[in-house]
Amino acid sequence: MRERQASQSARRAREFEAFVAGAAGRLLHAATLLTAEPPGANPRARRLLALSLAHTYAYWDRLHGEDPYDRARQYLATRFAREAWHRYGGGLGRARRRAVGPLGGLAPQERLVLVLRMYEGVAEEQAAALLSVPVERVRTLCDRATATLLRPPAEPSRPPTADTKVTKAKAAETKAGATP
Repeated sequence: MRERQASQSARRAREFEAFVAGAAGRLLHAATLLTAEPPGANPRARRLLALSLAHTYAYWDRLHGEDPYDRARQYLATRFAREAWHRYGGGLGRARRRAVGPLGGLAPQERLVLVLRMYEGVAEEQAAALLSVPVERVRTLCDRATATLLRPPAEPSRPPTADTKVTKAKAAETKAGATP
């Protein structure tokens, strides 16, 4: 009996290691896009990946033909959504750190929908079911995120400094003095 359990445990470990070897890179990239961290320094993304893989391993024997990648991606997305809500939501007035990654200008929910739809190729209906929102909301978030990425907001104009005012005044004097 113990030998059979040991062989099942070893088989389970080998299968999971093969899964991790094939899927960890893509899941880490998705987590890095979600957290909007730079690829070289992504502790939140690595934490999300570790939690997702640990959850998948714990659920491994109960998959029964399900795709383990889908399970890991689902947990990664829901964990990110929950953390984003606790970090930025709830009206607690928490300061938001400026994200620096390629999707840094997007809100967390926009990043989540964009990564699921564009990077992972999840259908609108599946993304809506995963996030428990209507399909129209997923479509709207994806469209808004895409528009933001294609047309980044213009840099805010800076208030004129004293040097700028002096330079403009000298230019006006020179122009007025040059005209007869």
